[in-house]
Amino acid sequence: MRNDNSTFERVEEFKYLGTTLTNQNSIPEEIKSRLRSGNACYYLVQNLLSSRLLSKNVKIKIHRTIILVVVLYGCETWSLTLREERKLRVFENMVLRRIFGSRSDEVMGEWRRLHNEELNDLYSSPNSVWVISRRLRSAGHVAHMGEVRGVYRVLVGKL
Repeated sequence: MRNDNSTFERVEEFKYLGTTLTNQNSIPEEIKSRLRSGNACYYLVQNLLSSRLLSKNVKIKIHRTIILVVVLYGCETWSLTLREERKLRVFENMVLRRIFGSRSDEVMGEWRRLHNEELNDLYSSPNSVWVISRRLRSAGHVAHMGEVRGVYRVLVGKL
């Protein structure tokens, strides 16, 4: 493609400001990419998350300020299907299981993994899918504000 004596290569996808943009505008591919980045982040701090020296509150702050931020970067543009919601929840539950550890089963006398309901009870903050839906909702409110409002002009790039 040529534009004012400049030549641009046509590509199927490229990374811009940390977000993978594709010619098909593939949200599942972007979510996979964000989960891979979040997984890499998780493995960098997994020793901290399983350490007995740190409190659960500190571990949760590490999760929310390091891992979750990486995974949810750019999520304001995602429209999630049930499959993507499940992938996000599975990833988040994996991290929370590392934070909260396993439990002793009173009946069997063995250690077991925490069930999803138990994780939801222990982790009082909203899950990542809820955060995404809130961000989408607030972006929708801004989009309906009209050109008189400054925040709308920032959203559409007309300063």
